[in-house]
Amino acid sequence: MASASFKSVVEMFHHRVRSTPDTEAIHFRKEGAWHVINWKEVGARSRNIACGLRAAALGAEQRVAILAATRMEWILVDMGILCAGGATTTIYPSNTPEECSYILIDSGCRFVFAENQKQVDKLSSVRHELPNIERVYIIDGKASADGWVMSLAELEKIGHAWDAANPGAYDAVADAVGPDHLATLIYTSGTTGKPKGVMLTHDNWVYEGEAIDNLGIITPADKQFLFLPLAHSFAKVLELAFIRIGVPTAVDGDIDSLVDNLGVVKPTFMGAVPRIFEKVYNKVVSGAREGGGVKLKIFTWAMSVGKEVSALRQKKQEPSGWLSVKLSLADKLVFSKLKARFGGRIRFFISGGAPLSREIAEFFHAADLLVLEGYGLTESSAGTFMNRLDEYKFGTVGPPVPSTQVKFAEDGEILIKGRGVMRGYYNLPADTAEALDADGWLHTGDIGELRDGNFLAITDRKKDLIKTSGGKYVAPQSIENKLKARSPLISQVLVHGDNRNYCTVLIAVSEDTTKSWLAQQGITVSSYAELAAHPKVNEEIARVIDECNREFASYESLKKFAILPKDLSLEDGDLTPKLSVKRKVVEKKYKDVLDRFYEGTVASLSG
Repeated sequence: MASASFKSVVEMFHHRVRSTPDTEAIHFRKEGAWHVINWKEVGARSRNIACGLRAAALGAEQRVAILAATRMEWILVDMGILCAGGATTTIYPSNTPEECSYILIDSGCRFVFAENQKQVDKLSSVRHELPNIERVYIIDGKASADGWVMSLAELEKIGHAWDAANPGAYDAVADAVGPDHLATLIYTSGTTGKPKGVMLTHDNWVYEGEAIDNLGIITPADKQFLFLPLAHSFAKVLELAFIRIGVPTAVDGDIDSLVDNLGVVKPTFMGAVPRIFEKVYNKVVSGAREGGGVKLKIFTWAMSVGKEVSALRQKKQEPSGWLSVKLSLADKLVFSKLKARFGGRIRFFISGGAPLSREIAEFFHAADLLVLEGYGLTESSAGTFMNRLDEYKFGTVGPPVPSTQVKFAEDGEILIKGRGVMRGYYNLPADTAEALDADGWLHTGDIGELRDGNFLAITDRKKDLIKTSGGKYVAPQSIENKLKARSPLISQVLVHGDNRNYCTVLIAVSEDTTKSWLAQQGITVSSYAELAAHPKVNEEIARVIDECNREFASYESLKKFAILPKDLSLEDGDLTPKLSVKRKVVEKKYKDVLDRFYEGTVASLSG
């Protein structure tokens, strides 16, 4: 059982700073070079930020927003806000000015930490809507002439002076922070409607840090690479585990530099969303196919050896004899090259934020890279179920973390209870009452079941379940994951069919992979639109769908498909920040395409 050894994140953070002051805390990149900051320096800078906010009269549980990508300063500011007694409101750097305005107004923020001038410009464009924002602190950039924007460096100077002039004040404020105080306000990035502010307390996060520590899969001897958006609860869990356990962590949210960074940092574990694993899988498989001949034969042989070893290891057995010899050769010829892409020292990955295809998890395991899938909601502080190093089952999200309870409603909905469950939705009592019942059970909206005793399998989203006009229920995510795992050409998938006679599918293809595939056949295309319309691409996608349809029930089979004229993207508003498809948004965007699938039928798009 996970015990509450700290009353707040602040107390846990101070314990880490005091107990390991000179050890490496954060590895970060600045102006192209990597630098290290130890825990003593992290503590000092966070204290200066906290005192700067106290000098600006920040009160207990008052909200301060962070509008920045994942970087070292995000953690310093987060800890500074909490040590000042405030609460952090997270905003994705990809949010539009209108979305930023909504969150800042709804949360009642007084201050904002903005990453750079680009983010400040967003706020300036809606400044007339933000009379309560007293000041913006810019991390990389200069102060404004009117004083509304101040540099982070200047805030730290003010804080240092305030601390010297008010001895004991910082400690008194920090000590007053209790377990039930608001720590973080995270706005859920739902597919429709206005986002809701999830209130997470200090005890929620202390519990997460302690629960992961108790699992024993991470130690201070490890090295973490953290690139996921810290505005999301998944990355926040990794932040709290890093503080609780004291594991050195490289922090850099630049996705474009991910592979290069991994080669420098050489982490032993990393959290990622399924889309990252899908992209790597597609690239590896496509590369093998492009190589053809001997290269393809070696790759196929190595994967067959890997799958045989994977099957043994899933039974907690190790290869021996001739199989062990073959594994050593397969590793030298194929697997070592894949592992080198991640720095060569990875012990395991943690996957979360969306369902991971079982086929892709087994592919990585066959290549001697273990992906431990976990599960949770923002409303449950993210880390709620997780596979372990010595207790994992692909196709499930593992057993519950220590002290979390689970049960199922009559319709299969997963209900969760424990210290990770939120306080509620900010200023939304009716929504809170709908999500949290009188006995404290969180209604997740996900459908699932326990397998082999204690392993939770998520079968679908309750609200995403498709009900055909024939009354049959279809779980679209399962079908979508199978299609993505079956073809490296496929980038994104959306299965449609609610209130329709049958199911259909929209497909976005991977531009680079598909162009390479066509080039092998002597075909050159100049644009995404051209390749999406090419008969060869459509024939290949049709073949993959037909192949998968043989595994689906008749009511699940996909009768028609369309390749979208453009890949789905975060910038176009098609994806959530965790790179999941915004189902309703995409269905509305391509309503005409979907309606044409059903011309002559009775059912119509319900929206």
